[in-house]
Amino acid sequence: MKLIEGKIKIRVSYADTDQMGVVYYARYLEYFERGRNELFRELGLPYRELENRGIMLPVIEAHCEYKRGARYDEIITVKTFLKKPQGAKIRMDYEILEEKSKKVIVTGYTVHTFVNTQRKAIKPPKGFMKLISKEVKNG
Repeated sequence: MKLIEGKIKIRVSYADTDQMGVVYYARYLEYFERGRNELFRELGLPYRELENRGIMLPVIEAHCEYKRGARYDEIITVKTFLKKPQGAKIRMDYEILEEKSKKVIVTGYTVHTFVNTQRKAIKPPKGFMKLISKEVKNG
């Protein structure tokens, strides 16, 4: 199955690092979120628009594999990948690379489900599914 891919570059801030001078492990989940939000924005469906429609995508599972640590002031690239959703869940895969060397820093994924404002599971919105299907065909 084809993937939809998005990219965002981030400069590691001092606040993102721990006492050892490397990015604190939980920050990578925040980088995943930034990549995910940017991918939705690039697709023409910012997450805010979904929320305005009463649709939310909570994380129900997250996984990270750490290969090496990013350091203060490095530029990293967060690649986000989305396959066509299956049912009410979508999985986003991530790869974070050090920009200069292109070495993989972290890989991982998050799984999301579509819910309404009452936190009840719902089917993915038709407009969302059409957009994703179109992007997968064009990608």
